[in-house]
Amino acid sequence: MNDTTRRALESLSTLRLPELQARFAEIVGEPTRSPNKTFLVRRIGEALETREQQANAEPTTPATATTEASPKVKLTRLSVPELQAMYREVIGRPSSSSSSAYLVWKLRQAQKGRVRVGPLDRRAPGEAADVKVLPLRMTAAEVAALDEAWRRLGFKSRTAMIRKAIVALSRE
Repeated sequence: MNDTTRRALESLSTLRLPELQARFAEIVGEPTRSPNKTFLVRRIGEALETREQQANAEPTTPATATTEASPKVKLTRLSVPELQAMYREVIGRPSSSSSSAYLVWKLRQAQKGRVRVGPLDRRAPGEAADVKVLPLRMTAAEVAALDEAWRRLGFKSRTAMIRKAIVALSRE
């Protein structure tokens, strides 16, 4: 951190909260309603450091920087377009979200294996209109037997097995 950045951070500590929030939006590039001055000053400092590092570093395109440094790069320091590119690369589908916090969270969840990756299976537009939701009540023992059966038979879910059974029985 250079002296100019350090002095800028020191001057921020004397600002009132609305003024600090305005400076945050100006420097970080996204609005905030956070009432935590310490957090705001820290995030502004991170943004200023990132700008300083980018000014001193050799120029690269966002896609190149994302793919080259994806395992080592700090996600919170990436811009929204860089996060969206990384999201598309890691998750396997695009995101229209402009929330950097959401994109960072989603990428971390995917890296931990907690989020389904790849394209989403969507129903055909006309198919959704013909769908009926039916209540189904079963005892705990019946559910346990059903769970064992669908896993043993290789179905993706209980519902997939029940649908297949209904189709098979309706053909008889």
